[in-house]
Amino acid sequence: MDKRIVVQIVGVLSKKYTISAVLKVLEVPRSTYYRWLKGFEDYRNEHENLIIEICEATKYRYGHRKIKAILKREYAIELNRNTVQRIMQKHHLQCKVKPKRKWKSQGESEVIAPNILNREFNASKPNEKWVTDITYIQYGSETLYLSTIMDLFNNEIVTYKLYNHQQTPLVIDTLEEALNKRNNPKGIIIHTDQGSVYTSYTYQNYLKKHHLVSSMSRRGNCWDNAVIESFHSNLKTEEFQYSKFNSMTNFNVVSKIDDYMYHYNENRIQEKLGYLTPKEFGMMAA
Repeated sequence: MDKRIVVQIVGVLSKKYTISAVLKVLEVPRSTYYRWLKGFEDYRNEHENLIIEICEATKYRYGHRKIKAILKREYAIELNRNTVQRIMQKHHLQCKVKPKRKWKSQGESEVIAPNILNREFNASKPNEKWVTDITYIQYGSETLYLSTIMDLFNNEIVTYKLYNHQQTPLVIDTLEEALNKRNNPKGIIIHTDQGSVYTSYTYQNYLKKHHLVSSMSRRGNCWDNAVIESFHSNLKTEEFQYSKFNSMTNFNVVSKIDDYMYHYNENRIQEKLGYLTPKEFGMMAA
């Protein structure tokens, strides 16, 4: 009898019977079985090798559900989710869990807009709902501030800016570039937190001038802007997970941010989008 079949049979029946009893029926000596078992545990089949390659290529950013989806869509291989998870656990390929972020208020408010978005994070068409936020990037020679705008239709990053300050010009420059890229659409809901740059008269007047609708999270409630908060958390976890604060040049930080933004829009599949990338989903809907 094939040794792999023996190992598999014992693995199944040992949940109900003793290994000795199963081996006696199969007429396989215990010493032979354990020699086969050791070789079987060290054996990697083609699926294991492929999963390892995929995890390496994606920088260990994906959990087992997305790896399963990649196997199906790119290699026409359908494996049980538990099988993929077991292989990833066996080879220590699980993605790093991102830390939860605590919301911090940013200065005194000047203009407070109502929470029009109200956690409705789906959009029926492009340029209907945008979410934006600023996050700290502390891995370079100085702290940088990343301002990002996301279209909730396909979670695509419309544009981003990385400055060495978090003043009002940062968010206005980000918004201006996003509008230019999308041919200056009107009536978009622009959702933010109540940070001082977003509540400033300068920013609010810019929204009015361009016929945009301001929406704001409730004070102290990060869940009201959870999608963009989650994106920034993923960026730090996936792109800088092995980096210490102030451990690289600002040039390298900017390069890594650019690489991640391209990866996110062009290559990173999302369950919400039917395991398509933002760009793929946008092209299908066009």
